[in-house]
Amino acid sequence: MSWPFIALGAWALGWWINTRLAASPLSWTPTGRLSVSVIFGVTILILWEGLVRGLNVSPVILPPPSAVAVRFAESLPILWGDFVQTAVKGALSGYVIGCAAAFGTAILIDRSPFLQRGLLPVGNFVAALPIVGIAPIMVMWFGFDWQSKAAVVVVMVFFPMMVNTVAGLKASDAMQRDLMATWSASYWQTLLKLRLPAAMPFVPTG
Repeated sequence: MSWPFIALGAWALGWWINTRLAASPLSWTPTGRLSVSVIFGVTILILWEGLVRGLNVSPVILPPPSAVAVRFAESLPILWGDFVQTAVKGALSGYVIGCAAAFGTAILIDRSPFLQRGLLPVGNFVAALPIVGIAPIMVMWFGFDWQSKAAVVVVMVFFPMMVNTVAGLKASDAMQRDLMATWSASYWQTLLKLRLPAAMPFVPTG
């Protein structure tokens, strides 16, 4: 039997199994939903493999999944090094630095009307800049190592986080703030016990 027939047979079998699962009470359980997704994914891979091999598609145009898996396994040391360089050093460190700096800056802006009038328009402007316009500048400043990647992530994260945190700090009601003032609460007590809890929906959004 040729590869296209194997692929179409696997597709028909997967369709039949998923139809039965979707119509059964098992479909409402987490195991059933996971099974439907797994069967669908495996069916797509078998169909891809069979059609590519059966139609003799060039690997340059579309390699079969088995060739992709073999090449992936052979390149694990290189991929791991790239993952550490990009995701851990660049993205994760930039994300942590950007969020922490933005959170601290938002508190400073909240305390200073001067910074609020000066930094918020800049933040809204930079947040709208496309990444293709920021990345070359960061590479010129920090070079081609992970520092430039972290700097790009910092710029991407900083201003949305800052703008949302500032908006969140204003989310508490005036009556609640007046009540805290009536109780002689300091700025930091009001911030920690009222305004930061009120800002929590905004901070993860940023």
